[in-house]
Amino acid sequence: MPKKLFLTLALGTIPMIASAQQQPAKPEDTEVWAPEPKIVTPGTTNSDAPSDAIRLFDGRNLDEWVGTGKNEPAGWTVSDGVMQVNKKAGDIQTKRKFNNYQLHLEWRIPAGITGSGQARGNSGLYMAATDAGGYELQILDSYENKTYVNGQTGSVYKQSPPLVNAMRKPGDWQTYDVIWTAPTFDSDGSLNTPARVTGLHNGVLVQNNFVLKGTTQNIGVPRYKAHGASPILLQAHGDPSPPISFRNIWVRELN
Repeated sequence: MPKKLFLTLALGTIPMIASAQQQPAKPEDTEVWAPEPKIVTPGTTNSDAPSDAIRLFDGRNLDEWVGTGKNEPAGWTVSDGVMQVNKKAGDIQTKRKFNNYQLHLEWRIPAGITGSGQARGNSGLYMAATDAGGYELQILDSYENKTYVNGQTGSVYKQSPPLVNAMRKPGDWQTYDVIWTAPTFDSDGSLNTPARVTGLHNGVLVQNNFVLKGTTQNIGVPRYKAHGASPILLQAHGDPSPPISFRNIWVRELN
């Protein structure tokens, strides 16, 4: 064998030998013991707030909310542990601002509701409300009510239809469980990482780590405009149907 070829082959075995030597030899070599995750006590049910959650609505008052664009208390009504939309008072949003979070929200379309399409129990969860608009997960009566699929319940409005329609009938309580990852921006205002959302409707996956194209627009294309931590907003839509109700809203901030 030529000396040069032999040297090449011999050198080629060195990384393989080194790699073999670095392989874990026993189970303990791949065990990680620290830092330990903090302890969070779960609720009695999956709908109950865990120990590290911020209760945005516990059925007693709207102290965590404010009228959108106003320096005054939220104008919705609270009775029997439930808050009801007051369309004349307009949208409400959280006093606190958030980046990434896990959110639980329960809502109910009135029993016996009439109307059709978007004029039937229309509202919306804006996962971040910004000066440029916001990022809406649609709320609507989608039980035997036909509309455009990227505008039905569980859709990222005008961007992503829900994977399935998991709607219960009007009069029943519905649940949203949402994992929101806020967009990030560079110092010049350009987009660094887009927003993402995973959403479950009544325990059923309807959005699977969807990457948003920008704020949700009723007319026009989505777009991003730089912003920081933002409030969560609930919409008082102007459709003529009776107002919907909310209860048991909590959020866990995520890194």
